[in-house]
Amino acid sequence: MTELNESANCVCLSGEPYAECCGRFHSGRALAATAEQLMRSRYSAFVLLDEDYLLRTHHPSTAPAGLDLDPAMQWRRLDILATSGGGPFDTAGTVEFKAYYRHGRERGVLHENSRFVREHGRWLYVDGDILA
Repeated sequence: MTELNESANCVCLSGEPYAECCGRFHSGRALAATAEQLMRSRYSAFVLLDEDYLLRTHHPSTAPAGLDLDPAMQWRRLDILATSGGGPFDTAGTVEFKAYYRHGRERGVLHENSRFVREHGRWLYVDGDILA
């Protein structure tokens, strides 16, 4: 896992310090209250190569046995485009996002509509549809 200074701005681009944003979820000090918070924290976990967090927040019915995170993949920016449900009192929600990356000389965008469920007070990533 890549380390990030706790006082540095969070890599999810919320404008908050990492410790007060995704860092509290990564460390287990707090649980995401919304599907969007979980989406942002999972994006940050991809940036930081935090496989444990990604597996811990993936729904068991769709979770892979492991991840092959590529340290050469540089996630550059996250744009949240839309949300549906996923609030503090919901049990399901979706988050549409674009995540911009660079891998060597290649640049690209992952555009996905992700599905989340909340079980036993915890938001979990279920799956997503890749959009053009």
